[in-house]
Amino acid sequence: MARPFFVTTPIYYVNDVPHIGHAYTTVAADVLARWRRLHGDDVFFLTGTDEHGLKVQRSAEERGISPLEWATTTAARFRSAWDDLDISYDDFIRTTEPRHHAAVQEFLQRVYDNGDIELDTYEGQYCVPCEAYYTDDELVDGNCPIHGRPVDHVVEQNYFFRLSRYEQRLLDFYAEHPDAVQPESRRNEVLGFIRQGLRDFSMSRTSISWGVPLPWDPSHVAYVWFDALINYCTGVGFGADAERFARFWPADYHLVGKDILRFHAVYWPAMLMAAGLEPPEVVFAHGWLLVGGEKMSKTRANQIAPSDLVADFGVDGFRYHFMADQRFGPDGDFSYEAMVARYNSDLANNYGNLANRVLNMAVNYCGGVVPATRADGPLAAVAAETYTEVVACMDRLDVAGALGAVWDLMGATNAYIEASEPWKRNKAGDTEGVAGILGDCLEALRIATLLAAPTIPRATTEMWRRLGLTGTPFDVSLPAAAAWGQLPSGSVLDKGAPLFPRKDIDE
Repeated sequence: MARPFFVTTPIYYVNDVPHIGHAYTTVAADVLARWRRLHGDDVFFLTGTDEHGLKVQRSAEERGISPLEWATTTAARFRSAWDDLDISYDDFIRTTEPRHHAAVQEFLQRVYDNGDIELDTYEGQYCVPCEAYYTDDELVDGNCPIHGRPVDHVVEQNYFFRLSRYEQRLLDFYAEHPDAVQPESRRNEVLGFIRQGLRDFSMSRTSISWGVPLPWDPSHVAYVWFDALINYCTGVGFGADAERFARFWPADYHLVGKDILRFHAVYWPAMLMAAGLEPPEVVFAHGWLLVGGEKMSKTRANQIAPSDLVADFGVDGFRYHFMADQRFGPDGDFSYEAMVARYNSDLANNYGNLANRVLNMAVNYCGGVVPATRADGPLAAVAAETYTEVVACMDRLDVAGALGAVWDLMGATNAYIEASEPWKRNKAGDTEGVAGILGDCLEALRIATLLAAPTIPRATTEMWRRLGLTGTPFDVSLPAAAAWGQLPSGSVLDKGAPLFPRKDIDE
């Protein structure tokens, strides 16, 4: 039976609209999901929207519509954005769905029955955009450390989750599972936060009605983060399909931005422990995608919609840039000029030019059919090393490194063409030599196309067709399909138009 593999994005807050920061996380999750599917895993890829909370309620009131109407409008924008980017999610969850309400109530009841939720009075600082509480020492000049805006002073009788009881259990868990938070710098951040001492936090509200009512006290609704995090369980059947939940839980990867690391690597595993469930295998927290050195936000008016860039670079050009140019982990700084340069260098000049060059020669010198690939061709060892390197990179979620290895294979293929000069051999009548060289180049191009497919699915699917192969790169299985010598000789080639026409920055 195929190995289960469960990967998630954060569920995106419906008071925002899709921007390239959201797309960055979602494309990375999609690349990982496609990569694992290529290895035959039973992948479940979950994304969706977070639709409760005070911020949503206030926004709806300002527009004179219900919170559900407002949430539905924005959720549709996210779904549309991901469809436009070829995101191969298996489920798009909304926290307003009945299945999620049922799951949240069952989860809450488990934690309550375990004695880890108790009624108390809260007084402190609350940031509405974050939907989060802050202590005075966490504020920056009295403002929210994320949004730089004033916080609200709140006094409320709430139910509290006794997070403090899980301080040692969390430390023990991370000692036993040192890779459960990645990269290492984020793990150190989490451990530092826990060792400072964990405070119990309010997990309910009476001041708003837009949320999931607590099953033992319907006058309270669940705090939006307590509700939202449970989506990961809902998505794989918690409270509805015990067999499915047991198959996919715990999640293999939660991919999140660094600003929500605490919720996912401190609050969430403690909540799961309190409900008698296992914490996620890995929480991978990447840096911010900056524009002009600043985090994207509506207040700074520096958000960029994915569709703006897809219009200029295509879906594959968009996906490739953010995976190759923005290493998944540290902060990255986006610029349009860098995107043009990356597109022209890697996609137009390297992949596109190699494909054009090899196919043109094969059509002109070999009658447009695939010649036999030599088992001992000089590119065979390079291709094997490339696959090994790509696997190692993907195991540590280094998509940029994996793509770099694939492009090195293309570079080696181009260098081989220059060194062997098939045009001279063709002129000299060395039909066998030309066929050997081009057979090797076409096979290297097949393997490079296969390994690049999770990132640029449209171009690689078209390249697959031009190589005379049936189906798509996603119809084969790794590692077997990466073995040298599988391009069928005699297949009909189609050189086609340029895959990636060059871009002019002035245009």
